[in-house]
Amino acid sequence: MRDSKKTNILLAMVGAAVLMASSPVLAQDTTAPAPATAEATTVPADAAAAPESPETVAEAVGGHGGESLTPIKMFMDSGIVVKVVMVGLLVASIFTWVILIIKMIEFGGLNAKTNRFLENFRGARSIADMRKIATSDEFDGNPLADMAAAATEEVELSRQAGLSVTGEHRDSAMTRAATAVSAVQSGLANRLSGGQQFLASTGSSAPFIGLFGTVYGVMNSFIGIAESNTTNLAVVAPGIAEALLATGIGLFAAIPAVIFYNYFNTRIAAYGTRSDGFAAELLNAISRQLDKGA
Repeated sequence: MRDSKKTNILLAMVGAAVLMASSPVLAQDTTAPAPATAEATTVPADAAAAPESPETVAEAVGGHGGESLTPIKMFMDSGIVVKVVMVGLLVASIFTWVILIIKMIEFGGLNAKTNRFLENFRGARSIADMRKIATSDEFDGNPLADMAAAATEEVELSRQAGLSVTGEHRDSAMTRAATAVSAVQSGLANRLSGGQQFLASTGSSAPFIGLFGTVYGVMNSFIGIAESNTTNLAVVAPGIAEALLATGIGLFAAIPAVIFYNYFNTRIAAYGTRSDGFAAELLNAISRQLDKGA
């Protein structure tokens, strides 16, 4: 009996020892999979949250990278159609400013010469003096001088034809003189309006030409966005900015053209009014001289 108790006690002690030895191993086995599971869950999360690399964005943008966008760079990076539109608008803008300079010089010289001619014309004492002043080299090409030359030439031709310009043929001579003045005046508007048609065309069409370049450039930009499979702002912005530059250049060409067109239209109308006043003054002066028998 005592031996069986001793045997049971020994078996119990051996079992306890085995349990104590095996418990750390079990604990280690149960906790070991946890890090593996955490690692498995964190890796995909990092991969999913990882942003696009700068190299990927730069490649999708088409070489813009981190460079700043300047008008020259936007022009160089734009497509061939947009470049042609921009160059055409810039050339039109250059011609607009050239026309401004030319016409400012033309009107400045025209008014100065007209003032000198009127001062000399009003000092004439006869139709012959009027004709001499009007045909002088000093006033060559002046519209008012051409009007006076044409009117006095008609009177002189009537005299050479043996007509009595101070008597019975006076009215017919005055009618022919008035017709000659009207003929010169009719070409005055065309003479002074040189370049106006170009200004009008540039002012009316340049914004639409620039808009065409913008639409074409934006269309190409969205095609590039679709091909790159990204909506990153760094990809979208440069192409759209290049396209909008075409509209900006179109407005840059159109606005001065419209302003210059209206300005010179006003000056042409003012000179036309001045020529109308001189025509009346000229015919009155000729009529007065014919009444005097000069």
